[in-house]
Amino acid sequence: MITGIEKVTVYVNSQEEAKKFWTEKMGFILTFEQEMAPGLKWMEVAPRKDCPTSLVLYSKESMRREHPELVAHPSVMFAATDIENLWKTLKSKGVEVSEIQSLPYGKMFNFKDNDGNPYLIRG
Repeated sequence: MITGIEKVTVYVNSQEEAKKFWTEKMGFILTFEQEMAPGLKWMEVAPRKDCPTSLVLYSKESMRREHPELVAHPSVMFAATDIENLWKTLKSKGVEVSEIQSLPYGKMFNFKDNDGNPYLIRG
């Protein structure tokens, strides 16, 4: 039986630049980092240490060599509280954000990471 989502892999151009984006701009923490091969690391970030789901920041180039058919950007939706304040904070840090949408089931906005990959945040 499936009990939850453990990890979502995001394919990035530069693992170091992606790590900086997620930790410095988005406020995530680095939860795991280990060298897999020369020039390639297994790297995970999450909103907090006890979060059950993390993002794996994996090299696009490495995955293209291994499994080119798998390199695609996943659709990831984050949950948040105080969405208006989060939107202002991200915008002030230079993160590309859309306008906040108010829908019957909540407020949400999109943002893009340093590679231009889109994400959704819902509050």
